[in-house]
Amino acid sequence: MAFTPAAALADHHETAGEDAPVEVMVLGVYHFANPGLDVINIEVDDVLVPQRQQELQAISDALAEWRPTRILLEAQPDTEDLHIPSFRENPAQRVAEDRNEHYQLGYRLALQLGHADVYGFDERGDEGEPDYFPMGEVQAYAEQHGMMDRLTALFGWAEATIGGMSADDAECSIAANLLDHNDPQWLEEGHSRLYYGMLPFGDAEDQPGAELNAYWFMRNAKMFAKVGLIAEPGDRVLIIVGSGHKYWLDHLVRNTPGYASIDPRPYLEAADDGRCS
Repeated sequence: MAFTPAAALADHHETAGEDAPVEVMVLGVYHFANPGLDVINIEVDDVLVPQRQQELQAISDALAEWRPTRILLEAQPDTEDLHIPSFRENPAQRVAEDRNEHYQLGYRLALQLGHADVYGFDERGDEGEPDYFPMGEVQAYAEQHGMMDRLTALFGWAEATIGGMSADDAECSIAANLLDHNDPQWLEEGHSRLYYGMLPFGDAEDQPGAELNAYWFMRNAKMFAKVGLIAEPGDRVLIIVGSGHKYWLDHLVRNTPGYASIDPRPYLEAADDGRCS
């Protein structure tokens, strides 16, 4: 497969020119290791078994055809240039032993392409920063104002949708499952029903639903701003991120000057083995 050493990367930037857009592919994923940190979590097969490893390599082979020059992961490294230190240590061992999508997709592809680094662009609510997903305030408001039935129905819809995806997981390839998570119609419907569905939780003085939407956008905007700290004109940036972020990240890519959006679905379709078709 294609190999992208540092010299080739420098040649690419020189050829692209200062006015070349940064091409960005946002690949929305579910969490392969299922850490249970999301509001609604999805059950997944063990991605270290041979069949799943073959499927992941097929995805890596397909994405390698696009030849990304930077790979960004949903991590928050403590480095000035945002590189993730563990990739410089023993990345092959991480791929062999760790189920996290950072390693199974990000490190695998970076190794295949000969990248010197992978980067983290996440944003978290550390000390001195806001809670970017203040669901507790929304729930407290619902309890105090007789709206728990409405909130329960909202999450019931989300759980049924995610539950359907969990049921499909064992029957389909990883590429097929990721196609669902990168379907613009599904993403728009899910964002509108879940996030905008929280806007009514509030009154003229206390508006936790609106604040949750604002803080969630803020987190994604801060994440996207870090892309500009890492990428150079002409780069092809692959972002591997939880699919809940894809709605806003795609919006920012499409609407920010100097960026061009690349659809991951043709590459996932090329990697799919057709078991679910």
